[in-house]
Amino acid sequence: MHRAGVNLFCALCCLAVLAQPCLSAAVKAKDWWETAQFYQIYPRSFKDSDGDGIGDLNGITSKLEYLKDLGVTAAWLSPIFTSPMVDFGYDISDFYDIQPEYGTLEDFRALIKKANELDLKIILDFVPNHSSDENEWFKKSVKRERGYEDYYVWHDGKLNATTGEREPPSNWLQAFRGSAWEWNDVRQQYYLHQFAVQQADLNYRNPLVVEQMKRVLRYWLDLGVAGFRCDAVPVLFEIETDANGQYADEEVSGLTDDVDARNYLKSDLIENRVETIDMAYQWRVVMDDYQRIHGGDTRVLLIETYAPPAYTMQFYGNRSVEGAHLPFNFNLITVPASNGVSAGSIKTAVDNWMKNLPSGRTANWVIGNHDQRRAASRYGTANADAMNMLVMILPGASVTYQGEELAMTDGEISWEDTQDPAACNSNSDVYEQFTRDPSRTPFHWTSGTNAGFSTAAKTWLPLAPDYASVNVETQSSAERSHLKIYKSLVALRKSSKTLQKGTTKYGVLKENVFVVKRYLSGSESIVYVANLASKGITVDLYEFDKTLPTHLNLLIRSLQSSKKENALFEVYELSLSAGESLVLSTI
Repeated sequence: MHRAGVNLFCALCCLAVLAQPCLSAAVKAKDWWETAQFYQIYPRSFKDSDGDGIGDLNGITSKLEYLKDLGVTAAWLSPIFTSPMVDFGYDISDFYDIQPEYGTLEDFRALIKKANELDLKIILDFVPNHSSDENEWFKKSVKRERGYEDYYVWHDGKLNATTGEREPPSNWLQAFRGSAWEWNDVRQQYYLHQFAVQQADLNYRNPLVVEQMKRVLRYWLDLGVAGFRCDAVPVLFEIETDANGQYADEEVSGLTDDVDARNYLKSDLIENRVETIDMAYQWRVVMDDYQRIHGGDTRVLLIETYAPPAYTMQFYGNRSVEGAHLPFNFNLITVPASNGVSAGSIKTAVDNWMKNLPSGRTANWVIGNHDQRRAASRYGTANADAMNMLVMILPGASVTYQGEELAMTDGEISWEDTQDPAACNSNSDVYEQFTRDPSRTPFHWTSGTNAGFSTAAKTWLPLAPDYASVNVETQSSAERSHLKIYKSLVALRKSSKTLQKGTTKYGVLKENVFVVKRYLSGSESIVYVANLASKGITVDLYEFDKTLPTHLNLLIRSLQSSKKENALFEVYELSLSAGESLVLSTI
C-alpha cells in the first residue's frame, strides 16, 4: 500500500477505525496531468458540422467552449486518422493524415489553435498494435518490398498431419471472434490480426517498425498535441517461435463453450508480455525528449491496459526508468461488472489500485469509455451522480467519457443498424452480447432535431430515445441537473487543496454505503458518502472516522437528494435515501 508521509496519528486512526485504508499524498507542487480532468471525445458521435450525420473536427472545435465551461483540462480524441472505418478509426491506413469525413489537417490545426486559446489540451489516440490492411506499409509487406518484408507478423502456417491441408500457425483467437490468423494469397503466408481481419498486427521485433511508430508520435507532437492515449497496448507482443519456427497453442480457458470467442482460450502467449513494458518506456523517452528540446508543458503518455495489477503497475516505470504517466485504471468498470454494483465492490476496485500503486505515482479513475456500456446504464441512473462524485473525490486524475456528465444511457441499436465489427461478426441472436454501439450513439446537445448533433436526415447511429430530456440545453436551464452537479464537482476539485494534495481514507458502512475522507493539514476535510443500496438507510460516520466533528456542511448532493446545500448535518445519524450521495466538508 502507498503510505508515503503517513503520520503517527493517521496510522493509529486507521488501526482504530475498522482498519480502513489510509493513503497519504505528499504535499508538493502537482504537474498539470496529476489532478487533470480528462474528457474522452468519440469524434464520430460528438458534433457534426457539415450535415452528413457523422461527427467531425470542426464540430469538436465548435464545442470546445462547452468543455472549457465544464472545467475539462484535456480532451482525448478517439482516432481521427485516415481509415477504411472497419473498426471506426482503429484500423489506420495513414497514420500521418486525417480521415476525410472528419476533416483535414488544416481543420486539425484550427482545433489546436482554438484549444490553445481556451487553455485546453488535446490528446490523441495512438493505435500502435496494428494498421489497416489498406495501409501502404502492409501492401509493401505483402509484396516483400525491401524494408517492409517483416513489418508485420507473417508465418507459413503448418500442414495437418492427417489431411495434408495447410492450417494457421496456432489456435490463437482474435478479439472479434474466430482465428487470429488470415491467409494472404499474394504473399502465400498467414498474417496475425488480434482484432479484425483488416487490422494486421505490426511486428515490434522489427526495429524499423519501432522507429516508424516513434516517428508518428513526433509528427503529431509537432502539430501541437499534449500527449497520447495508447490503445490496446497489452497485445503489442506475442511469444516468439520455438526452435522449429512454430508458435505454441494457447490452452483452453474453461470460461466459455463458445469456440470462436476470444476468451475460449487463455491469452498468456499473446498478451501482457514483458517486451511490451519496455516499449512503453521507450515511448516515454520520446515524450520527455520532445519536452526537453521544445519546452512547454509535460507531454503525457496514457496507457490502455486491462491486465492484472502486477503487470499494469509496471507501466509506471521503476527506480531507473520512467514509464507511462498514467496506465488507465479500469477497476471501477471491471470489478462491479463481475461482482455487482455495491459498496463492497467499489471498495475492492479502489483497493486493487491504491494498494498496488507504486510510491510517488499518480492514481486515476475511469468509469466508462467507447468500449463499455454507458456508466449510467451499468451503475443505474440513480447512481450516476455517486460515480461522478467518486472519481472527482478520489486522489489523482479522473477521466470522463462524453455524456457521463449528463447521465446519458445506452442507445437501443437493432441488428439492422449495428455498425460495430465485434457485433457484426456474430449474428442477430447474440449480437447484443458483443456490441459497443449503444455507448457510441450521438451526443445530446438539445431536445431538437437529432439532439442538435446533426442536421442530416439520418445519423450514423440512431439517437438514444431519451435525448429530448437528457441533453445539455435542458440540463443547463434546469434548476438542478446531473450536468450542474458535475460542474460543481469539477469546480470543487480545482479549488480544493485537500482534493489536490490531501490524504485519502475510505471504507464501507452498513454493507452498501461507501465513504471517502480527504484531509490535509491546514485545510478543510472533504467527506463523500454514497448509499448504493435500493433502500434508505441511516449511518453513523463516527464508525468510519472518530476524528470527524459533530456536524458536516453539505456542499454537493445527488439529483434525487432532498437535502439542502450549505446546511449542517449530524455525522452520528446521517440518513440517506436510496441512491443518495453527498459531498460534505468540515466547518
